Amino acid sequence: MDDVERVVRSNRWLHAFFAATVVLTAVIATFGWSPWSSRWPASVTLAGFVLAYVAYGWRGYDRPRAAAAFLPVALVVAFVLPAVAPTTAFVQCIVFPLVWCQAQRMRNAVLLSVAVGMLSAIGLQISGGPDALVGTILIEGISVVGACAMGIWMTRVAALAEERRRLLEELRSAQDSLAEAHRRAGVTSERERLAREIHDTVAQNLAGIVMLTERARGDLAADRVERLDDRLTILEESARTALEESRTLVATASAGTTTDSLAGALHRLAERHQRETGIPVTVDAAECALDRDAQVVLLRVAQEALANVRGHAHASSVRVALHITANEARLHVTDDGVGFDPTVPTAGHGLRSLRDRLALAGGTCTITSAAGQGTVVEAALPTAPEHEGTSRPDSRPVAGVIR
Repeated sequence: MDDVERVVRSNRWLHAFFAATVVLTAVIATFGWSPWSSRWPASVTLAGFVLAYVAYGWRGYDRPRAAAAFLPVALVVAFVLPAVAPTTAFVQCIVFPLVWCQAQRMRNAVLLSVAVGMLSAIGLQISGGPDALVGTILIEGISVVGACAMGIWMTRVAALAEERRRLLEELRSAQDSLAEAHRRAGVTSERERLAREIHDTVAQNLAGIVMLTERARGDLAADRVERLDDRLTILEESARTALEESRTLVATASAGTTTDSLAGALHRLAERHQRETGIPVTVDAAECALDRDAQVVLLRVAQEALANVRGHAHASSVRVALHITANEARLHVTDDGVGFDPTVPTAGHGLRSLRDRLALAGGTCTITSAAGQGTVVEAALPTAPEHEGTSRPDSRPVAGVIR
C-alpha cells in the first residue's frame, strides 16, 4: 500500500492532466463534427482507454510491464478517435506525454511518437478524406517533431537532475566519511595525549609511591623505625601530587606548570626525586620567559628522564641543565648510571611518548648512551617569548640516537 501511495503521489499531476484531457476529448467527441452518423466507436474506445489507465496504466510510470501493456491501448486511441471525429485528435495532448513518460528508452519513445503521428494521420484521412491530406501531414508532422523535441529536452533535463542528485549524494557521503575520519583521528589523538599525560604524571608518581612503600616495608622488616616517618612523609607528598595532577587532567584536560616557572618546577622535581631515591640531583636552570606549552613539554621530558634513571640507571648522581637562547630551549638530563644500547627497542612507552611529545611541538630528542658510560637525554625545542605568540613549526623531526 505504501508503494501504491508513493506512485500516486509522485505522478498526481500526470493523473490530473490525463483526467482533464479525457473529459475534454469526450466533450469534443460528443459535440464535434463527424462524417459518421454514429459515434459509438469513439465512446467505447475512450471508455476502454480510461478503464485501462485506472486498472494498470497508472503503474506504467514506474513498472515496464504495465507500460508495455498500456501503450498499445494508447496507440489504438490515437487512431480510432480521429477516424470517428477529426477534432478528437486533441487526445494526442495526453498520448504523447504518456509515451515519453512510460517508454524506458529514448529511442523507443521517438519510435512510438512517430507511430502515434502516423496512426492519427491515418485516422484523420479516414474521417476527412483525401482533400485533407496536405493539412494532415503538416499537422501531424509538426505534432511529432514538437513532441520529440519536447520529450528529448525534458529527458535531458531529468538526466541532468539525476546526475546532480547523485553527485550531491556522493558529496554528502564523502563529507560524512571525512567528518567520521576527522572524528576518529581526534579521538585517537586525544587518547594518545591522555596516555602521554597519565604516563608522565600520575603513573610516575604511582611508581614512586610503590618504590617508597617497598623501602618502608624493608625498613620495617629491618627494624629501622626511625626512617619510617620520612618515608611516610614522602609517600603522602607523592600521593597528594598524583591527586593534584589527576584533578588537573580532569578539570583542564592538560596538565602543566600553572602556578610556577619551569625552573621552579625542575627544582621541585629534582628535590622530590632525591628524597624518593636518595640519588643527588643537581639542577642548573635559570628563570626564563617560555610559553606554557613549551614549559609543559620540557618538564615532561625531565620527568620521563628521571623516571628512567630511577627505574633502570642505578646512577649515583644526576644533573639537569636548562639553557635558553633567543630561538631554542635545550634541556640536558645526565646520569652516571649503567647506560644502555639506545638502538635496541624497548618494551616501555616512556621514550616513545617523550619523542612523540617533542615531535608534536616541533622539537628533537637525542639520547646518548653506552654500556657503563651513563646516559644523556637532550631535548631541543624551538621557543618564542610569550609576548610573541605560541606558534610552532609544522615539521616533525625524528628523534636522534647516539651511542
